[in-house]
Amino acid sequence: MFSNNPITKLFACQYPIIQGGMVWNSGWKLASAVTNAGGVGLIGSGSMTPDVLQYHIQQCKKATKMPFGVNIPLIYTHINKIIDVILKENIKIVFTSAGNPKTWTPLLKQNNIIVAHVVSNVKFAQKTQDAGVDAIVCEGFEAGGHNGKDEITTFCLIPQVRQAVTLPLIAAGGIATGAAMLAAIVLGADAVQIGTRFAATLEASSHTHFKNAILNTNDDSTMLTLKKLNPVRLIKNKFYEAVNQAEKNGASETQLLEILGKNRSKLGIFEGDLDKGKLEIGQIAGIINQILPAQTVIENIIQEYINSKKKIV
Repeated sequence: MFSNNPITKLFACQYPIIQGGMVWNSGWKLASAVTNAGGVGLIGSGSMTPDVLQYHIQQCKKATKMPFGVNIPLIYTHINKIIDVILKENIKIVFTSAGNPKTWTPLLKQNNIIVAHVVSNVKFAQKTQDAGVDAIVCEGFEAGGHNGKDEITTFCLIPQVRQAVTLPLIAAGGIATGAAMLAAIVLGADAVQIGTRFAATLEASSHTHFKNAILNTNDDSTMLTLKKLNPVRLIKNKFYEAVNQAEKNGASETQLLEILGKNRSKLGIFEGDLDKGKLEIGQIAGIINQILPAQTVIENIIQEYINSKKKIV
């Protein structure tokens, strides 16, 4: 079905579905499950120390013989050590985000690593292509976690980026179904990257309380906030309300940083504190009503993709 797809050829996978490298969600169990089901699983290094990342990579190698990758936020404190782990463990797929792709892409490419970079607008997509990456992820502001400041929606972003670059294009943000996957491809994407739907799986490393919180969301349960610092989409909880009130009162960056504190995402996503934690999730969470195995998620997406395609032919 996808044998001529640029992304399945690039990553040697069965389906053009990439699992997002989400902090505190995307450990080796999720990455290997997605990979074994025909997609490309990503280990999310953003919430890992270098030694923990190495452990997850080694466990993932034991759990799958198919290609998997690692997502690396380029602003990560221990980026040099993270890169060292990537090279030492002979990882062949790296998705970078939150930084300048020119910094590390040459070294990664020298080591025969396939590199994709996440962008939030056309300008960054063009600069990313110039940096020599192999594929571009265009992510709309519907996505969970940290987002671009321009607040461009996914389905407006895809055709504009497609028009501006020639590289294989992966769409992300607000995609959780086969119908959405088909829509993204019709608009010019070659594949999709899915985060939120995979956060609500049995294999996700997040806390059960967080997974259940996803099931309890509706269409207006999330909001993009902390725009003075680094925009992030969160479930509305007591922590969000504290931030929202502070922003309405004109809080400075320093004051917002004090409210944010440390390890707030770990507290919410990994430890399950639904009041004080930073609950990062995408706007599409409202459509999710079951915690499923990752393989079932992929099977459902592909079947819905096929059924949706039949409706429009």
